[in-house]
Amino acid sequence: MSDTGYGDFEFERRFLVRDLPPDLLEETPALIVQAYYLARDGYALRIRVQASVPLGAVDLGLDERELLESHLGEFDFCALTVKGPMVEGTRYEAERELDLTVGIEMVRRGDALVAKTRHAVWLGGDGWVVDVFAGANRPLVVAEVERGGPVTDLTIPTFCVTELTDDPRFSNDALAGAPFSGWAGVHARELADDGPRFLQGLGRNHVGGEQGPMP
Repeated sequence: MSDTGYGDFEFERRFLVRDLPPDLLEETPALIVQAYYLARDGYALRIRVQASVPLGAVDLGLDERELLESHLGEFDFCALTVKGPMVEGTRYEAERELDLTVGIEMVRRGDALVAKTRHAVWLGGDGWVVDVFAGANRPLVVAEVERGGPVTDLTIPTFCVTELTDDPRFSNDALAGAPFSGWAGVHARELADDGPRFLQGLGRNHVGGEQGPMP
């Protein structure tokens, strides 16, 4: 539960990443494999297992189950999370830690899996995470910033090419059922035709050190 007075509500914004500077990748990122048991209309029930694994030891070309099994002895955290729909960067999210053995067996039995490495980085006065997806969602890379309250007046790194916060296709629960590799070409054409989009109702957006509003 959040200690900011908002209870279990989370505040975040998410962006599609291209040309991520290699020096932003951690040497030992978090390897995450998660299974969804409900993912409908923005509501989701998820079990996640997580491990710290050296970057060179993670083969993102493996599918989600292969990654789970190949790092089975390294997972050291498991949690059950209940999520509500995202509304302009705000989403209900309640989490409870689970027994690791039970959690791994639950993920093994899940039908809809997502796997990724997660890299933490401090940029523009904010803590960010960069998720590099594996398996069926490869080569998707998403950057996410989270705060204790609404994410306003954000400095957006230049490697963030468009905002995904209000695009439900890019939520992890949606990606578990409709992986990015199956519609990446469709999205690329949309981006080429329509150009990048950024939320305009959360203060002023800034690119890098530039102070002008983004289109």
